[in-house]
Amino acid sequence: MYCFARKTHSYLDLDTGLGFDSQIVVKVNAPELLRRKLADRRWQGEHIAMGTNVDCYQRAEGRYRLMPGIISALRDYANPFSILTKGTLILRDLDLLRQAAEVTEVGVSVSVGFTDQTLWRTVEPGTPAPERRLDVVRTLTEHGIGCGVLMAPVIPFLGDSPEQLRATVRAIAAAGATSVTPLVLHLRPGAREWFMDWLAGHHPHLVRRYERLYAEGAYAPKWYQRRITRHVHELATEFGIGPSSPGRARRIERPATDALPRVPQQPLAQEPTQLTLL
Repeated sequence: MYCFARKTHSYLDLDTGLGFDSQIVVKVNAPELLRRKLADRRWQGEHIAMGTNVDCYQRAEGRYRLMPGIISALRDYANPFSILTKGTLILRDLDLLRQAAEVTEVGVSVSVGFTDQTLWRTVEPGTPAPERRLDVVRTLTEHGIGCGVLMAPVIPFLGDSPEQLRATVRAIAAAGATSVTPLVLHLRPGAREWFMDWLAGHHPHLVRRYERLYAEGAYAPKWYQRRITRHVHELATEFGIGPSSPGRARRIERPATDALPRVPQQPLAQEPTQLTLL
């Protein structure tokens, strides 16, 4: 409903509304291309962040199974990486994550903006329930993979009451999260139109308040963001959530040149596969 990645669909001449909800482009050769990049002598082992625009554990991953190959490549080259997801499918790759964590820095964050069941059913249809996502946090932590929570989005006037924030942070702490980072809803072009249309249909009394709050653009005012951040951090301290301890990014040496896997010389690029999720 509010996903800022909606705008990226327009780069591919796809609709940011219903098209975003029903169509996806899959880079089916991503693991092979990643191995090629990691094998390049010019690659310096920079951190790779996944899931920062589109969730890499969305439903299509169950069919295409790209992440096992991606994580295996990062493990083999001891390249630090992080994953942000709202999905539970990441637990399928738990063994690979543990193997990677033995040789490099692995960061995982799960997105849980609220625990209110009614709000979840309304604004996040098709996603795992908040408690299921917190089960992911709990399972990863129990298996030695430190997992933080991106408390996003905090939705103004619908999910930002003191009681709602307290309930959410309490649940995050109970799941064993290593950290919690609040992020207030932002409404970029593409997502803004879609969300405001939904708001007019479900909460028409809030339309004017949103227009005033987001009058300056895609982001809520700094004073509002600071208020939410301060409150969440105070709750995190109360419930004993602290930052995770930094580790060494690479714990093994880069493979010797003669040990690198052979990469085909022919171009690997393929036409993206577009499928319907309906």
